[in-house]
This record gives sequence, C-alpha cells and structure tokens, in this order.
Amino acid sequence: MTDASGLVVVDKPAGWTSHQVVGRCRRLLGTKKVGHAGTLDPMATGVLLVGVNRATRLLGHLAGHDKTYTATIRLGQSTVTDDAEGEVVEAPGAAGVSEAEVRAAIPAFVGRISQVPSSVSAIKVAGKRAYAMVRAGEEVELRPREVTVSRFDVVNVRAATAQPLVGPTAQPLVGPTAQPLVGPTAQPLVEPVETPVLDLDVEIDCSSGTYIRALARDLGRALGCGGHLTALRRTRVGGFDLSLVGLDAAGLAGDAPPELIGLAEVARRAFPVVEVTPAQATDVGFGRSLDLPVPADPTALLAGDQLLALYRPAGDGRSAPVAVLV
Repeated sequence: MTDASGLVVVDKPAGWTSHQVVGRCRRLLGTKKVGHAGTLDPMATGVLLVGVNRATRLLGHLAGHDKTYTATIRLGQSTVTDDAEGEVVEAPGAAGVSEAEVRAAIPAFVGRISQVPSSVSAIKVAGKRAYAMVRAGEEVELRPREVTVSRFDVVNVRAATAQPLVGPTAQPLVGPTAQPLVGPTAQPLVEPVETPVLDLDVEIDCSSGTYIRALARDLGRALGCGGHLTALRRTRVGGFDLSLVGLDAAGLAGDAPPELIGLAEVARRAFPVVEVTPAQATDVGFGRSLDLPVPADPTALLAGDQLLALYRPAGDGRSAPVAVLV
C-alpha cells in the first residue's frame, strides 16, 4: 500500500466511467484514498485528474479550473441525451445549412452565456440524479446556469449522411457502460431514412461547469436543424494537459502503479505560490492565520519542495487556511 501523495493525469479511454478509473487506480496504487477532479462521460476521452491520498484535498479546487476540449458536433439530428449515446428524437437534417451560416451562429455561444445543462447529467433534482430520472422516463427540467466559453473554433466542416433508426431495437453506441436511453418525448422513426448531416470538428476553451453536449444541442437549435455530440476529448484542465499523462488505456489494463506528480509540482501548476519562512511554516502546521498577504483564494504555501497548505486572503494583509496538508 502506498502512502505517497500526488496527482495522476489519466488519458481516460472511451467506455470507462470516471468512477471505474478511480477504482482501478485504487487497486494499482494499493490505497483507498483516491478521487477525481471533474467527471468525464463514458463516451468522452482525455484528461481526468486523479488525486491520491493528501492530493484528494486539492481536487475540489482543481475541478474549478478552465478546460479545453476537442469535439465533433453533428448537425441535423437531436438525441435524448444530446450525444451519440442516446436515441435520435428528431432528424430534420442539415441539407439547407451552409458552412457560412454555421460560422455566423458560433459567436452567440462565446463569452458569458446562460446554458441549460443536458438533462442526462449528474445534477440532482429533488434528491435524484437527472440521468436516472430520464432513464425512468420522467420529465426533467434543469435551471440555466452562467458559464464562460472563451474560445469556440470550428476547424473543419464535413457533409455526411446518417441513419436515424431508433426504437426498441436501438443499441448503445459507445463503450461497455453505455445504456440505451429513451426520453419521454422520443418517437421512433418508422423508416431508416438516410439524413443529410453536417459534422463540425471544434475546439473549445471554457469554464468549469460548461456542458459541451449542451453547446451542440443549442447550436443545432439556433440553426433550426438540431444537433448533438458524436465525439468529445478533454485535452486540458487548468495547467494539466495530455503531455503529462501518467496513465492511459494500456496502463489501466496493466498492473504497474503510475508515477505521481508531487504535491509541490501540482501546486505550482495549479495555484499562485508563496514561499514561507520556517516560523510561518510552524504556524501553518497548527492551522493558524498568518500575517502574510496572499494574492488569491486559494494560494499555495510552500516551504521548499513541500506543499504545506492552501490559504486565502483574510483582509488587512493577513491570510487564513483553506486546507492544511501537513
């Protein structure tokens, strides 16, 4: 069993839940104290931050960092889940939609926007997960939330055709954990008619809490043709990107424990850093406020290569503990 603390950047494979990745890391590292910073859907791939032992206390702060995604949006079809794992509920096609119209519609989704999350999400409604309610055939209405999309680039547009066959014979499209979902308004299409669609390859920088599926859905609505997500890859969370991957599909299938990014390095990549004196380090160990200004909430306090704590401004040039790690 390891008593080391640190972070693993996992390149999550398609078909794995974030919870399954955490479970596998527990077995590889021989410790129960493992968690992740920000769920990725089973269909999605890419950066999943996994914290081990004391690093689990940083995960809530890391989850709030901005993120970068690459994705493929299919215009011309809407699904119950706003992605390729759900059944098609509308398929007007995108034959009348031009690339120029697509690009003209994008700016409305850049900046500070109000977004209704996808109904198939982990958000709780009256104590129940929204995705569980949808699977049970219940109507789900989620409140809009403010998010920031700082970049929404269309890098490629491809015309294609798709068959929107749905109904009781529909099969899950992605991964061993995917389940066919049926929404309360889903109507099977009687004939498997080929539908003209547009596939957009996009790159998006956004704030925590942004649903890329919802961007696909809302772009499709704005263009009058429907839309959903067919591929999603997270390439960055804050200061952690795919260049730092310590565990991938092969590693998850193997037996070797991954190397950890140490707490001090995690802090330098994720937070403003202030070096403290030995006397201040002693006070930090007792969880005391400090006569020390810090620039942000949170700020990492380091003594050499040791992360001591996260502190926040407390007024009058002082700071107070957010999380003490020693």
